[in-house]
Amino acid sequence: MQLSEILSKCDHTLLAQTATWEEIRALCDDGMKYHTASVCIPASYVAQAKEYGAGKLPICTVIGFPNGYATTKAKCFMASDAVENGADEVDMVINLGWVKDKKYDALRSEIADIKAACHGKLLKVIIETCLLTDEEKIAMCQVVTEAEADYIKTSTGFSKAGATFHDVELFARHIGPKVKIKAAGGISSLADAEKFIELGASRLGTSRIVKIAKGLANDGSY
Repeated sequence: MQLSEILSKCDHTLLAQTATWEEIRALCDDGMKYHTASVCIPASYVAQAKEYGAGKLPICTVIGFPNGYATTKAKCFMASDAVENGADEVDMVINLGWVKDKKYDALRSEIADIKAACHGKLLKVIIETCLLTDEEKIAMCQVVTEAEADYIKTSTGFSKAGATFHDVELFARHIGPKVKIKAAGGISSLADAEKFIELGASRLGTSRIVKIAKGLANDGSY
């Protein structure tokens, strides 16, 4: 697989609590140079990044992040506000306590409400696989499908583990045909990135693939 194809599936990500505009701007520069799928950044920088990219770069942000236990109303406001500020894609975190309580109707309703608040922009649903059983992951594949979200996403990258091949394989077997897969968290090599794509991931949440591309460019390999 060509490196350019892998990069085209990457949401080039910086979500550190201490992220500065200088760092976000550099992330945007890299996203535009290497033609990543998007840059995934804190909501407070969306409007500034949108203006800076001037339509050349899709902007993704996160809501209810990273714990997912904000109220549905709060998440809907965050989604609507992000879109109004220029976000092209929204990655939301589910209420994991509701999964443990098997409140699947409430989860389905929340995702559908947030999808509506995105006003046609892409919605990715983070289910934080490292905190769930396989049974719960399968149930969430059904919930995300029925709520008509665009993507199911493995991880925030802020919990105890990130994406695994097993989880992407599990998603691929249980999501509906209209739902895509985003693997995120801990993707650190081209081999791993390619494997996630082969298993069914359409997006990768990572900053490391661009860093690898820059290193290859520096030594003349890319």
